[in-house]
Amino acid sequence: MHTFMSFLISVIFLTVMSVSCGTAVYNLADYGLKPDTGVNSSPLVSEALHKIAAESGGKAVFITLPHGRYDFYPEGSAVREYYISNHDQTNPKNVGIPFENMKNMVFDGQGSELIFHGRMLPVSLVDTENCTLKNLSIDFENPHITQIKILENNAEDGTITYEIAPWVEYSIDDSCLVVKGEGWELVPETGIAFEEKTRHLVFDTGDLQVGTKGVKEIAPRTVLAPWDNMKLVPGTVIALRPWTRPAPGIFVYHGTNTVVENVKVHYAEGMGLLAQVSENITLDGFSVCLRGDDDPRYFTTQADATHFSGCKGLISSTGGLYEGMMDDAINVHGTYLKVQERIDDRTLAGEYMHYQSYGFEWGRPGDTVRFINSLTMEMLDGVNVISSICPSGKTDINGAKRFVITFENPVDPSVGSGPASYGIENLEWTPEVYFADNLIRNNRARGALFSTPRKTVVENNVFDHTSGTAILLCGDCNGWFETGACSDVVIRGNKFINALTSMYQFTNAVISIYPEIPRLDLQKKYFHSGIVIENNEFDMFDRPLLYAKSVDGLVFRGNTVRRNAGYPPFHWNTRMFFFQRVKNVSIEGNDIEGGFEPERDVLSE
Repeated sequence: MHTFMSFLISVIFLTVMSVSCGTAVYNLADYGLKPDTGVNSSPLVSEALHKIAAESGGKAVFITLPHGRYDFYPEGSAVREYYISNHDQTNPKNVGIPFENMKNMVFDGQGSELIFHGRMLPVSLVDTENCTLKNLSIDFENPHITQIKILENNAEDGTITYEIAPWVEYSIDDSCLVVKGEGWELVPETGIAFEEKTRHLVFDTGDLQVGTKGVKEIAPRTVLAPWDNMKLVPGTVIALRPWTRPAPGIFVYHGTNTVVENVKVHYAEGMGLLAQVSENITLDGFSVCLRGDDDPRYFTTQADATHFSGCKGLISSTGGLYEGMMDDAINVHGTYLKVQERIDDRTLAGEYMHYQSYGFEWGRPGDTVRFINSLTMEMLDGVNVISSICPSGKTDINGAKRFVITFENPVDPSVGSGPASYGIENLEWTPEVYFADNLIRNNRARGALFSTPRKTVVENNVFDHTSGTAILLCGDCNGWFETGACSDVVIRGNKFINALTSMYQFTNAVISIYPEIPRLDLQKKYFHSGIVIENNEFDMFDRPLLYAKSVDGLVFRGNTVRRNAGYPPFHWNTRMFFFQRVKNVSIEGNDIEGGFEPERDVLSE
């Protein structure tokens, strides 16, 4: 009744709004879309959106999709060249629902299931303003992750017998497991193991070497493989996957005031949602999750649930469920350009360096920037302002790797004129972040990553069996080239349950403040600052609680730490607090089971 009344009120409100405010209301049923038919919806949606854009005449638009299941295939879909941060730059891409150049638009799926086939980018919002996407789910009929279950672990001969999930299409070619779908096939390269009943990742397993070569099928869907790993007991469920990530479930680029409300992504071959060079993004009840407690799948996305690259304004993510993904629930950062050439005192050539992060806009005239020494991760004093920026050797930004940038003021003589390597950080495209009331559980690698100099609040979340570090404050100008230094972070009121059950990159403690600094011994300044961790609850089986590197100003207060015997302690770091080049630290007012003795529990280097 409550749901019906809410819907009725919405309809009445929209009817009044359409009369009084000039909002154009559209039902996609009028454009030939019918639910539960299995018909390819891709060409119908593309044509409908094209007509709506022409018919609306610039009015606000409210689009409804009648409740049901809709299938989307690459054939007849929109074909676009999108360069997407932290993804494989494979183009062109088949886009199921392309929202482009739209303003003041609400798209209400009314609880519909959008099922995609082959390799597709389900939804894009590009060059949009004041647009809302709500009440729908995104999934793929045949995911590119392969699920298997261990039937026998034969320790005496180093083999494992496993069963392939019923929805997986596969063949055994030259003693190799090849999985395939509509327009694709691959050989899994790595795996993640889940406990059958709890869906927690199996303790101390991390990324598995997988038994996909030298195999033989001994019964339908039953495979015998050379695989020596005693931790994979019968009943263990494993997600076998490649390292590829061609496209996210939802892509936002050049969006202003984007809202994603009550949307669920059950699978995507990249991130669940990727936003880049966009301003003000609100995720309200957005989830990357299984299809319920009885979902036979154990996995969701191939990489992060949500990822924000070079955004500004406010990123707000509240009330979400993030589970089963192959990376973090959220990652917020910018991208350093590496200085490759000093053309004159005001002009530099800067370049995107990572093969999965290039081809999109980096900056605009008027943007404030600063420079950082890659070796020590020290920011040079002062800032500068972009006077002009253009792609090098190209007429447009799309696909660009290198930019020629002229600044308003002379650049420090050390930048680009000697052996030292420098990066450029765009301070304009750095967001505030509010991450609250979310549940993060049973995922690979880490819980949440934040790398922005603006205010970041992480509160009232539950981090339940994140297999690596629960919260990471990072920054590096040598690998992924992801900015940047945090200066105002509050982590409060969260609950951490048995994080850090396996080892991955940056997993030195439950909360890890871990910028990549090749020569910490040469560093004179500090990278991160202004970090407060307060009033949280930690339920832990091991000792590493907080690791920090290169921080000026760190407070850990009012927290509760409880011990359990859920797993045996295994981490190399046996200190509760481990600090490397950290000053102005305060540890006070905490309730720690077993007590707190600085001489025993704190290592400071």
